[in-house]
Amino acid sequence: MATRWGLCGAGKISHDFSVAMKTLPPGDHQIAVIASRSIDRAKDFARKHGIPKAYGSYEELANDPEIDIVYLGVLHTEHWRVGMLFLKAGKNVLCEKPFAMNSREVKDLVATAKKNNVFLMEAIWSRCFPVYAEVRRLLAEEAVGDVKLVKGYFGSPQLDIPRSVQKELGGGALLDIGVYCLQFVLMVFNGERPESIQATGVLLDSGVDESVAVTIKFSRKRMALCAFSIAARLPNDAVIAGTKGSIKVLDPMHCPTKLVVNDKETEYPLPEPCLPLNFTNSTGLRYEAAEVRQCLLKGLKESPRMPLADSVLLTEIMDEIRKQVGVVFSQDSQ
Repeated sequence: MATRWGLCGAGKISHDFSVAMKTLPPGDHQIAVIASRSIDRAKDFARKHGIPKAYGSYEELANDPEIDIVYLGVLHTEHWRVGMLFLKAGKNVLCEKPFAMNSREVKDLVATAKKNNVFLMEAIWSRCFPVYAEVRRLLAEEAVGDVKLVKGYFGSPQLDIPRSVQKELGGGALLDIGVYCLQFVLMVFNGERPESIQATGVLLDSGVDESVAVTIKFSRKRMALCAFSIAARLPNDAVIAGTKGSIKVLDPMHCPTKLVVNDKETEYPLPEPCLPLNFTNSTGLRYEAAEVRQCLLKGLKESPRMPLADSVLLTEIMDEIRKQVGVVFSQDSQ
């Protein structure tokens, strides 16, 4: 039986997710429904992507008994509210990153998923890419000896995009792209809680972070350096330096197709899209969808590639960075 998906939100990421799905076997995945707050928008989306059902409200999707999992592709600020709607309705959920606006909201989502005995995963698609699987294998084999330093940079000029710069839309570099650098660090260090975090950054007039640099210290004299910006392009790569060599995830580190291990490069090509994409390498969303299907078939309630504990820790680290840099959202006082 195909896994039946319901898409929540008819924006750019849902478009790319639908295109990526077409690179997977139709016997494994079917997008059965698209839900938007505008029925016209939902119907347009359904026509474009050949989706049989369109809803003009999220509640209709929450009440649809024929859906196996909901893909949540709405604004950051809506993740908690809409996520709770689906979890309380007993729906499995794959929620776009960042999971929510702060760790209180994330813990709320996790507790609700557990209470309702449903699957929940933060859509850190990076974790499902073949390059990341190879990195995990190399680390397990200690291919570069003891890891001493991890570095992750991600910068992309997007000051002209409202959702990137407006506080009420959950803007800022950290939540949008910094999350990719931090999740990489956590993956390398196996979800270990850091000993210390030092962050500095500059804010836009709107009060969100434009550029941030973070130094993180872990046990056994291990370190991580991250820098991210929505004002400038950065190298957008990730490096793991060990006592016996290095692993480099080439640009774009959040959806990579190239890996360099001790100067030897390997390529992991992506399938071609059937429609133009909004974001880089978006057919790679297929790996995330395939991971979700495997988890559901095994009866798992979370993904071993992006466990809920990692999502909680990731948000706690981001809360601390925001505190040090001085970014406060309205959700922080609720």
